[in-house]
Amino acid sequence: MDSLINRSRPPVFCPGCTHERVVHALDQTLSRMGLAANRVAIVSDIGCSGLFDTFFNTHAMHGLHGRALTYATGLKMANPGLTVIVTMGDGGLGIGGAHLLAACRRNLDLTLLVLNNFNFGMTGGQSSATTPSDALAASGFLNRLEKPLDVCRLVAAAGAPYAARCSGLDKGLAQEIERAVAFEGFAVLDIWGVCTGRYTKRNRLTPAMIRETIDSMPGGGGAIRENQRPEYAAGYAAARAALAPPQPPVEIKARFKPLVRGRHEVVLMGAAGQRIITAGEILAMAAMGAGLQATQKNEYNITVLRGPSISEVIVADAKIGYTGMETPDIILALAQEGVDRRRRSFANLPPGSLVLCAADVALPDCRAQIRRIDFKKRGIRPADRALASLAMLAASQRIVSTPMLMAALKQRFHGQVLASARKTVQRAVER
Repeated sequence: MDSLINRSRPPVFCPGCTHERVVHALDQTLSRMGLAANRVAIVSDIGCSGLFDTFFNTHAMHGLHGRALTYATGLKMANPGLTVIVTMGDGGLGIGGAHLLAACRRNLDLTLLVLNNFNFGMTGGQSSATTPSDALAASGFLNRLEKPLDVCRLVAAAGAPYAARCSGLDKGLAQEIERAVAFEGFAVLDIWGVCTGRYTKRNRLTPAMIRETIDSMPGGGGAIRENQRPEYAAGYAAARAALAPPQPPVEIKARFKPLVRGRHEVVLMGAAGQRIITAGEILAMAAMGAGLQATQKNEYNITVLRGPSISEVIVADAKIGYTGMETPDIILALAQEGVDRRRRSFANLPPGSLVLCAADVALPDCRAQIRRIDFKKRGIRPADRALASLAMLAASQRIVSTPMLMAALKQRFHGQVLASARKTVQRAVER
């Protein structure tokens, strides 16, 4: 097969830079393996290694520093037939370390070529994650305080099934790359080289020194026996095929005559554990049962079991283009936490608006019609306040009716939960 080098943009690196040797070795690999240009994607990030995608007539993607593996993962999952090769320098390796570890654990069929020249060569020769502690770097003494990463030991510990270390100056570089590309699974090739523009101006590093150091280091020999396992995309496809097909969305048919025209806004203000979000969903479903449009936006505390819980529901007889609300028509004030969180909502309430307020909740001054409800006296638990307030709203023919509410409950719940919800509705409207 012919070369895949982009002749209109030939590789240009500093004289003596190992990166250029890697470019030609990779081209030899693609040719020897008979890989067509349209079946190869080269993914790179920032730095001198980030130029690789422009040097080949293949698919290419160039992204943010350290993030190349995330893009490569998406490409491979979307098109498993692609041969995806990632080029990353030791700088990107350190910056994107978490993505590297995820790729090792995942074992997707990607090939990562780490162009390791022990410094940030493009930006001035600062120390990277692999700079030796005794090296001189543009970032002063910082590398003396840090232990350099051993790429092969790192990825092996993280679960990579293939990790090899080689010199970019060896004659057998193309064969090393081919073994990594041919491996079915995540393969990491740590390619040591020289940065003539920065690193070797301050530090002596020869091909013989690189080879001697590599030979003295444990690991880095290729396939790692204890990490062998099925390739991720194949396992994913098999697991997905074994799943039952997803159920289609529940269809809510218009069975009732709508009670309102125009746009109406309802805010449920409660606390964690009061099922505020579920009540907002039921209100929206009840309105949809009359052919109305509905939207729901929720806010709840990240602590889940404590703090405010708020649901905003908009009901309209036309499409809802904007889901923000400034002056709601109805507020269900069910807990102090929610009211305190949204005190500003009460300031501009018009006289025609309605506030259904729990007896133990203090409200800010407002002009709305206020109806206080002693939920405790009615035997309604705090967890049932939201549903009970919907029942009262429906009984007064505001927004939805009781039959619309009951139909929504039947669609949302089943069995004992449905029976309990119906009892709550009945208890709420008893005088």
